[in-house]
Amino acid sequence: MDTNRMKVRSLLLLVGSLAAGIVGQGQSPAAPETHPASPSIGETATNPVANPGAVVVLGRARFTVLTPQLIRMEWAEDGKFEDHASLVFLNRNLPVPKFSKELSTDGHALTITTTDLTLAYTPSADGSFTAEDLSLSLQVDGKETIWHPGMADTENLKGTTRTLDGALGSKTAQEGIEPGLVSRSGWAVVDDSSRPLFDSSDFRFLQGEKSPWPWAMERPAGKRQDLYFFGYGHDYRQALGDYVRVAGRIPLPPRFAFGAWWSRFWAYSDQEILDIVHGFHENDTPLDVFVIDMDWHLTQGELQAAGRVDQSHGLLGWTGYTWDKGLFPDPPAFLDKLHAEGLKTSLNLHPASGVQPWEEAYPAMARAMGVDPATQKYIPFDITDKKYATNYMDILHHPLEKEGIDFWWLDWQSGPTTNMPGVTATWWLNYVHFTDQQREGKRPLLFHRWGGLGNHRYQIGFSGDVISVWPSLAFQPWFTATAANVGYAYWSHDIGGHLPGSVDPELYTRWVQFGAFSPILRTHTTKNPDSERRPWAYPEPYSAALRSAFQLRYALQPYLYTEGHRTYENGVAFVHPLYYDWPEADEAYTSQNEYMFGDQIMVAPVVTPSDKTSGLATESIWLPKGEWIEWPTGTHFTGPIKVDRSFSINQVPIYLKAGSIVPMQPPMLYTGEKPVDPLIVNVWPLEPGSHSSYSVYEDSGEAEQYQKGVFTNIPIQAAQMGDTLKVEIGPVQGHFTGMLRRRGYELRLPADWPPASVTVNGVPLRQATKSKTGWHYDGNTLTTFVPVASVSVASKVTIEVRRASGMTARRTELNDFPGQMARLSEVYQAMRDTSPAGDATDVVIDAYQTGNRISYHPESAAAEIAHFHEVLPKAQASVSQMNATFDAHVEEKIRLYSPQRWIPGGLDVPALKKSRTTAMRRAAKLMEDTGK
Repeated sequence: MDTNRMKVRSLLLLVGSLAAGIVGQGQSPAAPETHPASPSIGETATNPVANPGAVVVLGRARFTVLTPQLIRMEWAEDGKFEDHASLVFLNRNLPVPKFSKELSTDGHALTITTTDLTLAYTPSADGSFTAEDLSLSLQVDGKETIWHPGMADTENLKGTTRTLDGALGSKTAQEGIEPGLVSRSGWAVVDDSSRPLFDSSDFRFLQGEKSPWPWAMERPAGKRQDLYFFGYGHDYRQALGDYVRVAGRIPLPPRFAFGAWWSRFWAYSDQEILDIVHGFHENDTPLDVFVIDMDWHLTQGELQAAGRVDQSHGLLGWTGYTWDKGLFPDPPAFLDKLHAEGLKTSLNLHPASGVQPWEEAYPAMARAMGVDPATQKYIPFDITDKKYATNYMDILHHPLEKEGIDFWWLDWQSGPTTNMPGVTATWWLNYVHFTDQQREGKRPLLFHRWGGLGNHRYQIGFSGDVISVWPSLAFQPWFTATAANVGYAYWSHDIGGHLPGSVDPELYTRWVQFGAFSPILRTHTTKNPDSERRPWAYPEPYSAALRSAFQLRYALQPYLYTEGHRTYENGVAFVHPLYYDWPEADEAYTSQNEYMFGDQIMVAPVVTPSDKTSGLATESIWLPKGEWIEWPTGTHFTGPIKVDRSFSINQVPIYLKAGSIVPMQPPMLYTGEKPVDPLIVNVWPLEPGSHSSYSVYEDSGEAEQYQKGVFTNIPIQAAQMGDTLKVEIGPVQGHFTGMLRRRGYELRLPADWPPASVTVNGVPLRQATKSKTGWHYDGNTLTTFVPVASVSVASKVTIEVRRASGMTARRTELNDFPGQMARLSEVYQAMRDTSPAGDATDVVIDAYQTGNRISYHPESAAAEIAHFHEVLPKAQASVSQMNATFDAHVEEKIRLYSPQRWIPGGLDVPALKKSRTTAMRRAAKLMEDTGK
């Protein structure tokens, strides 16, 4: 319907008419709803029956105004409307927003108007929704947009898909991605017409209470339409916040899930697994989860040898529930050992073949399903049969959980359909496993594929068997962030790729670095002896970079867990696209390798190989409007701006908003190894006169108590007043059993001048070299460290850091200094590697040692920085000159000075010449990049 026709129609309408079969109370006197996304304490979100005041009925159509931007539209041929929860929409009982309804004088045309939408409906024939009969209009970018049924959404921003199996980059992977709930067109429509329903809305077990198990049922027969119109313009955050209000919230995983996971398709023995765990600990590489793939149970080899046949005609040995006692002689004792090492364990499942007669649990399962075990007839897999599902959990899974299995990896092998029309096995397996844990009073965790809309309630997601190539890595940042458009916040990828498994060190390192800044860090590979995923097994510098990525992931766990809780509260996945925050910038849509990682951090992982000479990888990065600081280099940028930046193997492109506050924790080998004490608080430079804040979330980790408000928040405030920074921490808000009553803190202030003085709660703090009783300064990263002794969490800690007069205004002198120190360290080492043909020049050593000298004497920082700016061009010139003349004397110096000359036949001049020349070229290229 065009705009003129709508205007004509509006002239024929009479405001407030309730004639001709209109039912409802749309002229609510209530004030406009404020639309809070956060749940109220104890919110169950399980009432599918809308508030009568939100409902308008005209003939065989019913409209429910859920929010000012979200309207449910139903038509039923029999005039009977649906109030059961569907598999997606659980809760329609929201506060009634302010809206009006108008009926034409002939009682045949209806208009519903909210603050954001205008719905016009003129039923014809049977009254079903058609492009001629129904329209909704809204303002998008100041222009009117009109939607009709059947209209294609060509600007939909996509959602996610079940699997990336076999995907090779974006070209093959994007084809199957489902529509999202947000669109640049300003609207999105969810067609719920054929989606099955729940037979009960009693979801009390969501609060940890044992109750009946709501089950899927078909919709009533007959023609019907059930549409949800999301008309949020470009307010994507609000759209997703309201979505979780009606479709259920995104649960907060257990804290350990934010740690590192190990998995591999390999027939491990218990001893091999424990050796790997010990390797992690011995190499200071943290680990929380060991995922054991399918060979934990009897598989094809043993079963074929015994003459077994899969009666379901599935793949022999893929489904299994009986331990392989050759590999695991005593599973409970083995699992006790793993738990003693601080690890959680998951077992891989392929449930499609049901329960075969060789399973230890077969007799009990057969009897429970009414089958005589003596018949040796297998029990078919039928997850939508409630009796089967109940026995499936009680007989097959709960005993293994009692032995020590913490959660399950449901590796897809269950077919696209079930005996319940409209319900896929993937969707319903997710529901059964996740809610079974809820009914058991646990904090649920599931590892499985995306089953479709509504599966945001049952995470973590397994993205499938990707190919181990650069294009696969390059696609995953966009894919992971885009899943936020359907509320799917926790994709777990095969870090390093699955097939063929063997991967070069640089690609694996970059993949792990991306994994450290993705929802779940889980390495994986296939049954290939050449596949290696142990970080310490790689040569340097990759091994150190890999270990650093794992350690940084754990250091950030307080931030990760806080952002995970924010995801639960507001419906916006903490890994999400840039256009949520900058919706009117085209670059926010086209910069597909970039994403927000929580509220404070933007990440643009390296997804391309490096230059072979310098070892630097170059990425083109767009920074949105605002002030940004590049974490690894301390470089300040004012956006919007697009820049080309180069990164060595140990650098990850991470950008923080000016004034960002990021909580961290001390080193740990696994989650909960020790209390988070001290809590580390990083505050990036603030502009004078500005302030920032953050609140650190903590809970007991018990069940789903966080949904009842059983948690704490630690408020942190920072304000820059001239040359003085004031940081306030606490007092803690809230309570949970086991919370720390006292705790220390460590304030870190990166990329800024050293203090002239520091006070903690008004008491001066002396300077000391890396002491727990005084502040110290690292000159290479320009970071001030301020320790705070243990105090009651009920008290406020106030830290004031005063810098010398005028120094805050001179921050531009520090720009990129940490990055230049890092690059000079690489230059210095490369030049040392030219020996005996060359060495680091005195002027290079002078520049390289600047940060170190500042660490010893922070009071000399201004003079040292000024000297550095003078000496750096000289150092660059000296390296350039040395490189230009290197080839002329390299062979001569090798013959004269190489230690190998003392060994008869040990002097391989061509090999030494090649390695020394390579080091010289690397030094020259690195020096060219220094200061860019």
